[in-house]
Amino acid sequence: MKKPTLLLIALTLMLGLSANAQWVQVANGMGINRTVNAFTSNGTNIFAGANDIGVYISTNNGTTWSQAGLNNRKVLSLAVLGSNIFAGLNPYNGNTVTTAFRRSTDNGTNWTGNFPWDYFVNALAVNGNNIFAGSDGIWLSTNTGTTWTLTTLINQNVYSLAVGGNNIFAGTQNNGVYLSTNNGTNWTQTTLTNYTVFSLAVNGNNIFAGTNNNGVYRSTNNGATWTQTSLNNQNVNSLVVSGDNIFAGTQNFGIWLSTNNGTNWIQKNEGFSMIPSVYALYIADNLLFAGTDAQSVWRRPLSDLGIGIQTISTEIPSAFSLGQNYPNPFNPSTFIKFDVSKSSFVTLKIFDVLG
Repeated sequence: MKKPTLLLIALTLMLGLSANAQWVQVANGMGINRTVNAFTSNGTNIFAGANDIGVYISTNNGTTWSQAGLNNRKVLSLAVLGSNIFAGLNPYNGNTVTTAFRRSTDNGTNWTGNFPWDYFVNALAVNGNNIFAGSDGIWLSTNTGTTWTLTTLINQNVYSLAVGGNNIFAGTQNNGVYLSTNNGTNWTQTTLTNYTVFSLAVNGNNIFAGTNNNGVYRSTNNGATWTQTSLNNQNVNSLVVSGDNIFAGTQNFGIWLSTNNGTNWIQKNEGFSMIPSVYALYIADNLLFAGTDAQSVWRRPLSDLGIGIQTISTEIPSAFSLGQNYPNPFNPSTFIKFDVSKSSFVTLKIFDVLG
């Protein structure tokens, strides 16, 4: 008889765990109707940047949030370098023009810093000790934002930045993607031109660009050539990768997942009260966070999305069986082994002692 397929799933049991995997809104302390544009993390702290309410921090994986400064400011981008938290801002605060960049060294309690240009800092990226700010052109700081120098990519409205090894990619308004291989000293326009690129992500040799109304493009050769994926006619505001999986946050159509480098996409919107526009995606501690337009923050375990399930044999079992979990008793996680004899949807329901 063939040896059975062993499928091991690590399950973290939490109060209120549902048998139906779906998105859950986690906006306690922030408000449920906020627009969230950016995420970053520093250790166990997760930061969210929002419209008109500044930066919020969560110390418990997004279950609750508290304000971490920059009150009444519109935060467009966030990044981390060591103990420094960086925030890119809309410089216009009512009728007052203020700096578009701030830095915190104490997890958001205090913010300092300045920016030499009164324009939006739409994107931030860190490469080594270098900080890049996507604004009207790309600006570079080598001293944690104390001083800034305009790189040679000028007269471009930069919406997105991504770092892959020694390569820095910049997504622009109407002029596609630019590439620098020498820390911003020189920039070269890739062959993806004439598009507005709102988001970028790097996964090994794959570069993904989320465009305005033209879906996602992929390059496997540092932008020398690009191929449009099947996510056509979508406005893609955000991208994030996890292993071989890529998530896309879109305008009005929620979140899409591709498990084959963008060749095919499926929607992953279970649980949303109304399918949102998604401005930011972020992965922390095996959780996927979504920052939305006027629906605040939503969270979903990667395991709910089929990520992290590992097949350790290709042989087909002869019948269904469910094994004893181990360890037992357990806190907070356990492993469960089950065998299925054919491809099918499987629901695994877990009950506590109260049923």
